[in-house]
Amino acid sequence: MRDEGLDRAIDAVGGVAELARKIGVSQPSVSNWVKVPAQRVIAVEAATGVSRDQLRPDLYVEPIDPIDAARAQEYALLAMLVSAAPSKRLLDQLAAVGADATPLGRAHAALAEAASRAVPAELEREYFDLFVGLGRGEFLPYASYYLTGFLNERPLSRLRADLAALGIERVANNFEPEDHAAILCEIMSGFASGRFEATGEAQHAFFEKHVGSWMGRLFADIESADNASFYRAVGALGRLFIEIETEAFTFAN
Repeated sequence: MRDEGLDRAIDAVGGVAELARKIGVSQPSVSNWVKVPAQRVIAVEAATGVSRDQLRPDLYVEPIDPIDAARAQEYALLAMLVSAAPSKRLLDQLAAVGADATPLGRAHAALAEAASRAVPAELEREYFDLFVGLGRGEFLPYASYYLTGFLNERPLSRLRADLAALGIERVANNFEPEDHAAILCEIMSGFASGRFEATGEAQHAFFEKHVGSWMGRLFADIESADNASFYRAVGALGRLFIEIETEAFTFAN
């Protein structure tokens, strides 16, 4: 089976025969390719307009901007912390994180301090009380709830339509509605890292519609919760990061 990069190249020029003609190779040779040979990548790129990182991503990986890499890590961390109580290993990692004097750095320092004091068993109870509860937790971290006051409302259906348009599929065996804060943070992390393809404009629109419209309020509520201890630091970090993202998207467009 031909790989995706080779298929793109063939489609771009209208068939195997045309690709072979353009790069000066026999048609049977191209027909036998599973992927573009390393020595032919540059020629195929020039003939088809399909970039080398699409033709052979195993050989040509487009570097991620350091700022986007940091954003991806930030979103991924928030996703982990909202989806479940952190493990002892994650707490140890958080406690060892260095911080700078920026507002975000100070928020990470506070999180590191909270992680160094946290007792895993007590933290599991804190997470349960805040997000699960016997009937429901103190917080319902869903866009539908924060935007309408009810679960599984129109914001969720709009999100599902936008995810389908972006080609992002639901993870198997994850039964949480897609508008859960952790899932949305995972998606934003995928955008920032390049794992999910989307233009800057599409990312901005997604953030404004599905994240920035409510998630800052969720984290602010967690930050001020009487029953939060470790998660008060999580709330402060999340609130500040969403504020930074909101400002960055505003100035970028």
